[in-house]
Amino acid sequence: MSKPLLQPSGTFPPANLLRRGAAMFYDFLLCVALMMVVTLLYQQVLLRLILGGDKLRQLADQGGLIGDPLLSSLLFVSLFAFFAKFWTHKGQTLGMQVWGVRVQNRDGTPISLMQALLRFVIAIASWACCGLGFLWMLWDKDKRTWHDRYSESVVVQIPKDVRKNSQGRN
Repeated sequence: MSKPLLQPSGTFPPANLLRRGAAMFYDFLLCVALMMVVTLLYQQVLLRLILGGDKLRQLADQGGLIGDPLLSSLLFVSLFAFFAKFWTHKGQTLGMQVWGVRVQNRDGTPISLMQALLRFVIAIASWACCGLGFLWMLWDKDKRTWHDRYSESVVVQIPKDVRKNSQGRN
């Protein structure tokens, strides 16, 4: 059975770097908030229940909470879950919705969970290389970044009039 097309469907141009960057900044703010909530729940609820308030305070004063591998893992998984949920269902995170860009397969279908994982990990590597993986689209003939290429996906710009017409039908 074939996957349904994302809506609105059609042939759309590749999203430009500025629009993608604006969507990333918007999502960055949401991710900071998500990480704050996950950290709060982990440190002030879970660790407090396990260790108790006094032991937690003592551990914090000694710097024992810095670089906690369990917290780092929880943050990584929660950030991936945020992106994966949006990318695999509607093709757009909240920032992408605002800026009218969408990640999809070339045929207009949503990406798979494995593609989302590849995008996520390679995007981190792209940032680790001083953003070179993102800037790559300026030289790429298809206007694709490293994570677009490795995940075999495309990021398209949905024109405003198409978005408005699509919203009117829902």
